[in-house]
Amino acid sequence: MTMREDDYGTLVEPGTVRLERLLPGPIERVWRYITDAELRRTWLAAGDMELHEGGAVELVFRNSELTGADDPAPAQYAGEHREPGVILACDPPKLLTFTWSDGSEVTFELTSVEDKVRLELTHRKLPDRSRVLNVSGGWHSHLDLLAARLANRTPEPFWPKFARLATDYAERIPE
Repeated sequence: MTMREDDYGTLVEPGTVRLERLLPGPIERVWRYITDAELRRTWLAAGDMELHEGGAVELVFRNSELTGADDPAPAQYAGEHREPGVILACDPPKLLTFTWSDGSEVTFELTSVEDKVRLELTHRKLPDRSRVLNVSGGWHSHLDLLAARLANRTPEPFWPKFARLATDYAERIPE
């Protein structure tokens, strides 16, 4: 599948990456895919979220289970990974911000655009270029998987795409 130029995330300031997608709506459906553990597990990670400020988050990543007929996960991503965090802001169905264990913060902002939903994802407070590159390719891969799930399309295999994007982002994001 050919990637469009505007699918790529941008470095909006040091340590902050932003990606956007225009997704099939309605907004409440996209919100459920972000916040409901069973739906979220189909494109990102399972795990509970207490949807209020100060609520606990635990994302349970099993990336090898995201798509069928996939290449094996790289060693650092094999098995299960748990990412604890805390909800910083929650305004259903428009805004969700939570922390990650490295001190970074992820924000999902949803806006209705006719029968579609603009999702703007911002990951800030990333400590170094290595982390910026990792989350850029990761979020890009996961958001494309979300778009496929919402459109009832078969997603492309996760790991080959993630590997291609790692190279792309290393070229796009300066040292």
